Amino acid sequence: MQKIHRSLLITLLVSSVSFSAAAKDVTVMISGGFKAALEKLAPQFEAKSGDKIILISGPSMGRTPQAIPARLARGEKADVVIMVGDALKNLEKDNWLQPGSRVELADSSIGMVVKEGEPKLNIKTDADLRNALLQAKSIAYSDSASGRYVSSQLFKKLGIEDQVKTKAHRVERIPVASEVAKGTYAVGFQQVSELLPVPGVTFVGELPEDVQYVTRFAGAVTAKATNGHEGKALLNFLSSAEAQDTVRATGLRSVTAERPVKQHDTVQ
Repeated sequence: MQKIHRSLLITLLVSSVSFSAAAKDVTVMISGGFKAALEKLAPQFEAKSGDKIILISGPSMGRTPQAIPARLARGEKADVVIMVGDALKNLEKDNWLQPGSRVELADSSIGMVVKEGEPKLNIKTDADLRNALLQAKSIAYSDSASGRYVSSQLFKKLGIEDQVKTKAHRVERIPVASEVAKGTYAVGFQQVSELLPVPGVTFVGELPEDVQYVTRFAGAVTAKATNGHEGKALLNFLSSAEAQDTVRATGLRSVTAERPVKQHDTVQ
């Protein structure tokens, strides 16, 4: 009987060691738009695969050293990158990614917030949005895809570029909503999925559809990935049907065949 127990114990120990040895750390460099979704979905993937996800945050673009292209350029390691689709194209052109590994993940629209406790503005129509921005004491936008659109196109479309020039400010690296929550700026624009997780603000709503800008988020395996197979499995899970309820709950839109990548993904 003792021999049986000893044999069973050895078998269990060997199995445990084998499982531990097989488990991999999947390092993911990710920009803010898809981060909330991944944080909610990570436990499901880890439970199913036995692998562990390690997140490294940074903007998809911009001049900050924390930006994903800058991180890769100075030799930081990652198995997967998840970021704005057009910035991902640039990494592919520069041979930072494994060919054919791109996976479409979600679409993200732009929204607006005000500090919690402040009156909730009306931005349902272009005229409402124009009036709200003219009345606002200050305006904040990000240094990534949504902010580039707001600063270079939205104000022009609304015919208020000159009027808001001195009160519109770019926020680098950190969430725009965090600055609005502190009262630094009166209103803030960013992708909805980046606004919703931040406490201390009230979500006003999305931009009117005719001046809306939708950013495609996608992921790919890096050319120098240590655990590329596991990284691709993660991307496939994040794009799967079982992940979509969580994706949408974080303010993103599911990618569908009826919504292909169009100009939304290229206005940078």
